[in-house]
Amino acid sequence: MTKEVLSAIQDAVGTQVFGIWFLIGAAFVFFMQAGFAMVEAGFTRAKNAGNIIMKNLMDFCIGTCVFIPLGFGILLGEDALGGFIGTPTLGIFTDYANFDWSNFVFNLVFCATTATIVSGAMAERTKFLSYCIYSAVISAVVYPIEAHWIWGGGWLASLGFHDFAGSCAIHMVGGTTAFIGAALEGARIGKFTRDKDGKVTKVHAFPGHNIVIGALGCFILWFGWYGFNGAAATTTIAPAIATVVCMIFTWLRYGKPDVSMCLNASLAGLVAITAPCDVVDATGAIIIGVVAGLLVVFGVWFCDNVAHVDDPVGAVAVHCLNGIWGTIAVGLFATKTAPECTLKGLFYGGGFHQLGLQLLGVVTVMAWTIITMTIVFKIIDKTVGLRVTEEEEIVGLDVKEHGLASAYAGFSLMDITEGSMSVN
Repeated sequence: MTKEVLSAIQDAVGTQVFGIWFLIGAAFVFFMQAGFAMVEAGFTRAKNAGNIIMKNLMDFCIGTCVFIPLGFGILLGEDALGGFIGTPTLGIFTDYANFDWSNFVFNLVFCATTATIVSGAMAERTKFLSYCIYSAVISAVVYPIEAHWIWGGGWLASLGFHDFAGSCAIHMVGGTTAFIGAALEGARIGKFTRDKDGKVTKVHAFPGHNIVIGALGCFILWFGWYGFNGAAATTTIAPAIATVVCMIFTWLRYGKPDVSMCLNASLAGLVAITAPCDVVDATGAIIIGVVAGLLVVFGVWFCDNVAHVDDPVGAVAVHCLNGIWGTIAVGLFATKTAPECTLKGLFYGGGFHQLGLQLLGVVTVMAWTIITMTIVFKIIDKTVGLRVTEEEEIVGLDVKEHGLASAYAGFSLMDITEGSMSVN
């Protein structure tokens, strides 16, 4: 949310009530970390469950450590360099009594969400140390700078670009980073079969070890999204429509309704409605949901069969593609019939002005993300290395990275892949 929106709400309800509402929303969004952890753990193999949990925990904890002295000021500090960056501040230490704690916590949990999106796409083969370094960099610098452009009074905000809660600032950035990281470190062992010329001839599915945990994570995320989007009604409509559309499509296309794909479709609808949730009506939310439900299926297929990028949880399809779609949707479906909305999209008589601003935001934020995160991952890879050894990947990161014999001590686990069964 921009500074102007926050000020208007604060003036309307009073400082204390606003602070309470803000912190409740922050608690909802913080709980989304549990949702991401459950989705990613459930959609990957049991031998890496502990590693997934640890990465999601450290996203928030490391993010807090760097957001205090650096990230918060860069995001919401006084403009510098023509709206490119905010000025870092140590107000949390120098003016403790008057520090804007509710605003700090709310933006901190948003920052943690951006970082944790990448965990699932790079799951099961990334060095834990390398992941911690990545998490610190994106939380301290990369996310706060582009978020300042959008929410901190930066240059995009001054032009009129609109992203209510982060389709672009959070989800597209996290999804783009996920694609870059997964592409640079390569696929998991056995994901793709290649011929003698290196051409992919077959894509192998690695079923997640616990679809129940994955589903729980999906419901937690949906619940948390009401804090993300300010409990907008459209936040219910779009994901519900997206899920039904995905169910029908996969039923017709594959003969059975796909459980994991439908869970991801719910998240795709939530991502897509995040930017326009406050400026679209029910009709717009329905159309946004329909496209999101189809786009997530296309995205998973594209990563596997065209780009040959191994994304174990579908993070690129959910967050990158639908983050782009949700941001563009503002320029198509914004309507003044939405409460207190002053924007008009292309399909509501507003012409191409707002659509052009949204496209400008997508292009510039994506360019920033691609350039910075490619550099970050390349440096990490050349120094400490991105990927674990083949032995570590086969045995599992729980054992090799954390000394954890199993995340499920006392249970006998079987790994079912491509119709065959072997002890994991």
